[in-house]
Amino acid sequence: MLRKALMVFPSLALATLALSVIASAPHVSSASAAPPRHARSSTHLARVSAVKGVEVTMPPVGLSIEYPLLAEYLGSASCPPPALTAELVRLGSPPLALAGNSQDLTVPSGVLTGPLPSWEMATLYTLPATFWTQLHCLLSASRDPLTVGINLKTGELAWATKIVAEAEGAATNGLDFSLGNEPDLYNVPNYLSLGKELGEQEKTSVAVTLYLQLATYLQQATAGYGLVGPELATSEHWQHQFPTVIEQLHERTVGVHLYPFSACKDPRAATISGLLSAGAAESPRSLAWAVADARAAGVPAIISEANSVSCGGIAGVSDSPAAAVWAVRFVLSALKTGFHEVRFHISGGSYDPFFLRGEQIVDQPLESALVALNHWLPVGSSLRTITSVRGLVATAVSGDPGGPEVILDNEQSRTETAVLPATHPLVVAVLSAARAGLATATLPVSHGSVKVRVAGNSVLAVMP
Repeated sequence: MLRKALMVFPSLALATLALSVIASAPHVSSASAAPPRHARSSTHLARVSAVKGVEVTMPPVGLSIEYPLLAEYLGSASCPPPALTAELVRLGSPPLALAGNSQDLTVPSGVLTGPLPSWEMATLYTLPATFWTQLHCLLSASRDPLTVGINLKTGELAWATKIVAEAEGAATNGLDFSLGNEPDLYNVPNYLSLGKELGEQEKTSVAVTLYLQLATYLQQATAGYGLVGPELATSEHWQHQFPTVIEQLHERTVGVHLYPFSACKDPRAATISGLLSAGAAESPRSLAWAVADARAAGVPAIISEANSVSCGGIAGVSDSPAAAVWAVRFVLSALKTGFHEVRFHISGGSYDPFFLRGEQIVDQPLESALVALNHWLPVGSSLRTITSVRGLVATAVSGDPGGPEVILDNEQSRTETAVLPATHPLVVAVLSAARAGLATATLPVSHGSVKVRVAGNSVLAVMP
């Protein structure tokens, strides 16, 4: 077996971490998957010089939830079910955004009275009168920072002002706002030929102008608070206007949406194998230009709405263990691209990380990945890619004494084995596409090293 030094990990009490991808190795842990299918030769790894890591400045994972669903989860009592509070705490009290399609349909309690004059008004969603006091009770215990989405598409300034006032009373650990949801998808009529859409360039120009006018108007309600936006569905549609939008609205956080697949546009592409592909994992790289624009404006960028498959997900894919593996890869890619956070959407669909049944939380496989990410990558830590060899991607993590030292990602279908020098047994935590949940095991040290088998399509974190 050939080994070469790869990277320095001081807390391993050794000068270097050596990795060797080998043909076959004895089973070392119940946390690993089935044995390799067949042998293959050792891979030589060259030394990789240390580079400055990407610093984690925000919780890497947040949540985005639809207004009506959260209202349902809050229940009918003065405070929500304790299980909901406990779940948010388990997730690390992540940022919580009230957003999604319902954002541009939601109005505060008490503003719609009497006969409603139009279809548009009759189909708006009115928040329950107890919504904000119940939310305050939840946030008092869970301590999640709050982002409140304001209805821009069908809203009014008076409604926005009321929402802001009520949100101020609910928030307990930080508050900001977003104006409108996915304005690049707002309909722009072609009045001269209603059967035909405007050309893409003309449509974008009109949409950006109208959005800026309306958002600037509603900013009267949010004066003094930070804005997250512009919350675009397909950001490249507004790429040329993006810096202008950030500057004119004085966004404090640039927020964009990203899903690798769509159940509405091409559900056949959204398969488990597609979800585990490099393209799905690395899709945040396609928005590196948005990160660059945010940096030029001196503000952070986040993926403010994301999940595996847009339009609520696809059963058997979005709620499979593969979704957990995808989520870790997606977030690591986003952080390395320069995004500071990824907020996973909850809409009552199959991609939700959890749902409430009665007063009990039912976890989906994705949930374990979100818990792991906020535990593995706390604010103040940093990460960097060490190397990638035949699908084994190693990410070094530093700055957190209780967190992992390296995250190993096996993108192949076959098992690989990492040989780590160590002076004591190592604890590993594993997310696998083959089974739900975060498995852990303690691996014994033998002759100054530990063999760690990384199952195919799994992510494994090596703890100190």
